[in-house]
Amino acid sequence: MTTVYDFSADSLAGQAVDLGQYKGKVLLIVNTASKCRFTPQYKGLEELHRQFAGQPFEVLGFPCNQFGQQEPGNAEEIGAFCEQNFGVSFPMFARIEVNGDNAHPLYQHLKKNAPGILGTEGIKWNFTKFLVRNDGSIHDRYAPTTKPEDLADEIRKLLAQ
Repeated sequence: MTTVYDFSADSLAGQAVDLGQYKGKVLLIVNTASKCRFTPQYKGLEELHRQFAGQPFEVLGFPCNQFGQQEPGNAEEIGAFCEQNFGVSFPMFARIEVNGDNAHPLYQHLKKNAPGILGTEGIKWNFTKFLVRNDGSIHDRYAPTTKPEDLADEIRKLLAQ
């Protein structure tokens, strides 16, 4: 069975990252953007990252410019924005597409295995979240309106399993 650990993605620095390095960890995978009304969620994502530091948990951010051109910067600009404005220290990856023919294979997998409302697969907007169990299977998909801090109890439950 294919899991999220079977994929790789480029870091913001342009280095290939094998997601297998996160094997055994609970993951919160989020498509992000710097100029979105949900951008303040970076703060909540960073708080989760810090709250569960030292536990088998990671937040993984995937910038995407497919929704209203809200992530127009290059990798250096994205990284500087996240660090300067929200103190982001969790792993951020190179900008990707999450929908369409050029959707990143990881997002093709996430959407297929955790469809949205009424079974639709497409990502509707920035800050859609996928919570992944420590075996690499997808626990649930959350709408952009779901605040990161509202996922803390679910993360605790998954960490306890």
